[in-house]
Amino acid sequence: MPTMIEIKGFLETSFLDWPGKLCSVLFMGCCNFRCPYCHNHAIVLNPGQYPSIPIEGIMNRLRSFRKWIDGVCVTGGEPTLHPDLPVLIRRIKRHGFLVKLDTNGSNPGLLESLIERGEIDSVSMDVKGPLDPFSYRRASGVPVDIEPILRSIDILKKGKVEYQFRVTVVPGLHREEDIRNLGHQLRAGERVILQGFNPESPLDSSLKNIRPHDPGLLKAMEKEIQEMA
Repeated sequence: MPTMIEIKGFLETSFLDWPGKLCSVLFMGCCNFRCPYCHNHAIVLNPGQYPSIPIEGIMNRLRSFRKWIDGVCVTGGEPTLHPDLPVLIRRIKRHGFLVKLDTNGSNPGLLESLIERGEIDSVSMDVKGPLDPFSYRRASGVPVDIEPILRSIDILKKGKVEYQFRVTVVPGLHREEDIRNLGHQLRAGERVILQGFNPESPLDSSLKNIRPHDPGLLKAMEKEIQEMA
């Protein structure tokens, strides 16, 4: 079945994108957020400047990896902006691969549908900051309706699919009290993961001058909020 989805990047193997698994990674263009620390902003802002990778070629390559990889991570950009995302996922699943979805949680209807139909096996939801409109706008770069975000969090916390909440911590943008506040709001234990941001090529070039948190401090903060379950 043909699909209109445009894949803008294909990483054949990764140990980083699905903890505990070896996976391939598909990158989809476009996003409805403009996070100042985004490092994939080229395919967010100008996906048309990159050629789309033919889906048949990707599927052929995935089939050759069947004995080597555990699954496929679909990321972006924001994959749930694409109406044909379920078509892509079904094609991947038909070849026997597990599927992990990376999302910002802004499309809870599609997220819930994919979970209820058993079409995804794992979800990483990027939570941008404390769950209030002001904090979320500051971290995502655009006004955000917080209700869909809260609904996606609730959907995942039902536990019908493996999940984690990822928080990219940017000094100056996220205070330690912001992270503690978010930890209290999520109360998701070890499913909350803190990650340092990459200052090499952020959307907001002024962040190139910001030093990421020391990994030890970040780990201590992560442990603190994981104990808030």
